[in-house]
Amino acid sequence: MELKIDKVIETVLYVSDIERADAFYREVLQLPAMVANERFRAYNVGDRSVLLLFIEGDSLRGAHYPTGFIPAHDGVGPAHIGLAVAKDQLPYWERHLMANGVEIEGRMRWEHGGESIYFRDPDAHLLELVTPGIWANY
Repeated sequence: MELKIDKVIETVLYVSDIERADAFYREVLQLPAMVANERFRAYNVGDRSVLLLFIEGDSLRGAHYPTGFIPAHDGVGPAHIGLAVAKDQLPYWERHLMANGVEIEGRMRWEHGGESIYFRDPDAHLLELVTPGIWANY
């Protein structure tokens, strides 16, 4: 049997203030929360993937549950994620972000027709809203 990975299910960002980050991702990016507890937040991204926020350093000890164990993990410094949006939505997103005090740091027009705008979350992670036409598979 040929082994195949279908897609990325979870993406994790590590944040210094979970409540501040939660407000940004729920209110500004309008991502629906799936889980919200003292350890982490999980958001539904397009009904196809999950964005997880963990408090920096808090998951270094791993997590024991009645059904298993999740090993230690963490990250330091600003990370980057790209979030897919429809091409006709990009100008609306740009206006929405600016209306919420989010600075657009960069723009890119890709050779295959895609466009990107770049901005930061409260923990300085570089976020990208990207339209189809930047990769062979998107």
